[in-house]
Amino acid sequence: MSAGYLKPDAELDSATGAVRVRFELFNQSRETWRSADGFAVSFQLFDSDTGTLIQEGPRFSLPRGVAPGETAAMALDVPLPPESGRYEVRISLMREGVCWYYDRGWPFLEITAAAENGAHRLERVRVLTRVRLRREHALRAIGRAFVYPPRTLWRNRSLIRVMVRRDVLGRYRGSFGGSLWTVLNPLLLMLTYYFVFGVVLRSRFPGDPSRAGFVLYFLSGMLPWLAFSEAVGRSPTVLVEHRNFVKKLVFAVETLPANLVVSGLVSEFFAVVLFCAFLLVLRHGVPPTVLWLPVLLIPQVLFTAGVSWFLAALGAFVRDLGQFIGFLMTIWFFITPICYPEDSLPPPVRVVLSKNPIFVLVKGYRAIFLESHAPQFGPLWKLWLVAFVVFVAGHAWFYKLRKSFADML
Repeated sequence: MSAGYLKPDAELDSATGAVRVRFELFNQSRETWRSADGFAVSFQLFDSDTGTLIQEGPRFSLPRGVAPGETAAMALDVPLPPESGRYEVRISLMREGVCWYYDRGWPFLEITAAAENGAHRLERVRVLTRVRLRREHALRAIGRAFVYPPRTLWRNRSLIRVMVRRDVLGRYRGSFGGSLWTVLNPLLLMLTYYFVFGVVLRSRFPGDPSRAGFVLYFLSGMLPWLAFSEAVGRSPTVLVEHRNFVKKLVFAVETLPANLVVSGLVSEFFAVVLFCAFLLVLRHGVPPTVLWLPVLLIPQVLFTAGVSWFLAALGAFVRDLGQFIGFLMTIWFFITPICYPEDSLPPPVRVVLSKNPIFVLVKGYRAIFLESHAPQFGPLWKLWLVAFVVFVAGHAWFYKLRKSFADML
């Protein structure tokens, strides 16, 4: 029992952006289809990239009762949105108040189209089933998981740049120091931690027990933590803070957590500049091994972005997450050997904590800035692998839940 769609044809009206669809509806069931019984043909319009239902079309009545084995000529107009994007139209027999028959596994007519700068184009017209569509979407999702995150960020790089600039400057707008706080904030934070652990608690690192040595080892460990903690700490509330953007159909909402990652990198940039100045004063030079910094920075960005996407999506549903994450980040800071030497940990604990990606970053930063050698290859390739998996999984989680953001906010 099913419906057939014979001789399908689609024609685009470039002036109106509507698609004129013609086909012969073939009754392959054992029941006569009558408009009086609620039978009709309609369409659903989806965003092809996200699978979001955009519009459900009007009901097109059957020209007459269609008995089993008979056909009926159908013609309907499908308007396409003017916004740029790819769209998927599913045309199916349905029965009002009962079901869409393509949801029951019957064949349906699919039309894919695209819009760019107000101009539309037809891409494909075909007949398929829901099972085949799911299989194609699953295969497409695997490839998209690797391609879509960097492609989205690259396409929206101008938007990210504007949003980051507004975030950094707007954070201190109206204050006496203005944008100078971009430098003062990491500096004051570093000095605060140094005072607590270096002066009050008198912590020291075995390799260099002097107070200046502790300052350098502590601050080098703080460099990756500053960018990571800033982005992750703000990510659970970023969608709530920008709910007006989230509810816009054409806004690339994935860029909101990415903005936090880039803002954190801005803070880290100034912190690195300050740290290099400390090296010049205390050690009279910056080692050439700092050229290894991009090898650490790339997995750091990937890992931070993945965690930020995950927490941003979860924060739209769990509003208390923003309060809890501050407590979690405090624990994460203290289980990472930043303000104390890793040798002070018992060997079993050290083995467990060495799986912490931030711990690998901290050791890598200290290696290139203070110990004048490249990061250890073993932990480094594992960090790259974990960062890439977290990046892809975090975006997939965000992408899966984005359909519900507007309703939740």
